[in-house]
Amino acid sequence: MLKNIPSAISPELLKVLCEMGHGDTLVIADGNFPGASVAKANGAALVRCDGQGVPELLRAILTLFSLDTHVDAPVGLMGVASGQAQVEVPIWDTYSGIVSEFDERGRGTFRIIERFAFYEEAKRAFAIIATSESARYANIILQKGVVINDE
Repeated sequence: MLKNIPSAISPELLKVLCEMGHGDTLVIADGNFPGASVAKANGAALVRCDGQGVPELLRAILTLFSLDTHVDAPVGLMGVASGQAQVEVPIWDTYSGIVSEFDERGRGTFRIIERFAFYEEAKRAFAIIATSESARYANIILQKGVVINDE
């Protein structure tokens, strides 16, 4: 057993996070996201985190790695489909609070990615984490930064 590893991080996920380098991206996908087929499209790792929600994993992951500071928006959110423009996405406020705990840019790290463009970007990710998250538009892409020893 290791100390200070969040319980939401499985050994498989810890291995994937360790293998990622700066600039690599990670998708934390909701329960409706086609994680297996997107991962298969580029040979990315697929990490199953059944029973977990995205917010818990987002917080746990951000305790272990920094967001990329060399890009304006290292956090990508799947945008609301054009026919549903009036849909509110309260989970984004949850993400904002979590990201703000770890990155002073807070919501400034976010960029909204059109739904189909999100799928294309996800196909280039290092890994896809499949969760049981049921919130709408809960998919998120994180771009890993450099870990500095004094953090």
